[in-house]
Amino acid sequence: MVLRREPTARQMRLATELRRLRDAAGLSAREAAALIGASRVQISHIESGLAGLSEQRLRSLAAHYACADDEFIDALAALAADRTRGWWEEYRGLLPTSFLDLSELEYHATFRWDVDFLHVPGLLQTEDYARALFSRRVPELPAGEVELRVGHRMQRRVILEQAEPVPYEVLVHEAALRIRVGSRAASRAQLNRILELSEADRVSVRVIPFELDDFADVTAAMVYAGGPVPKLDTVVRDGPHGALFIDSAAQLDVFRTLFRRVAGVSLDPMRSRDLIHGLAKEL
Repeated sequence: MVLRREPTARQMRLATELRRLRDAAGLSAREAAALIGASRVQISHIESGLAGLSEQRLRSLAAHYACADDEFIDALAALAADRTRGWWEEYRGLLPTSFLDLSELEYHATFRWDVDFLHVPGLLQTEDYARALFSRRVPELPAGEVELRVGHRMQRRVILEQAEPVPYEVLVHEAALRIRVGSRAASRAQLNRILELSEADRVSVRVIPFELDDFADVTAAMVYAGGPVPKLDTVVRDGPHGALFIDSAAQLDVFRTLFRRVAGVSLDPMRSRDLIHGLAKEL
């Protein structure tokens, strides 16, 4: 068996869910291995994402784990069978793995939510806005890596431009829209880009206005990617050492609640467009 050197986030998610199912069944890795004629080491490799498994073996394990959620098992089987090598693979070894994992995650997402307070979300960014952000990193990035990151970010927009775009809902604070990233012209172009995208059928942009009283949800900034079933949803948040991929049921419930709470105090799409249009005219 050839082991993977660097499992992707989706491969790790499959591994995690299989381990959770085994733990819920109260079985050790050795006991699970005996049920399907494998070794404990093989189970360990599967549950660490270093090795894959066939759909038949996955369904056999699920049956032994007494999982009766057929929709969930079908979704796991699809994960196990997936051999997609998307456009992001051209950046492997050139950019941090978390960049590629995010691209893969959102490419397969059934819907996408963004909440941001300080910056325009990546999928809405113009090339100049993204370049200005990456150029201000500390420590400073080499010019070549800045361009790689900008190119990668622009390619991520494919999920909004394809024949069947991913439904995308954005909640962005007014502060992020007022902060000038780059020149005045670049900031104006960025606001106009948001207005253009907000007209798309499957894109909804809503602004969290300054005028709110007692607003304390500033910890809710996130990317939320819908899975084929709710159990396979994922939240991505920026951490001190890179992106954090969150997938526990309890935490997903927290972030769903936070999203609904923030959405409830945001301006509706029409009023949001009016506000953004006014900000663009000021520049």
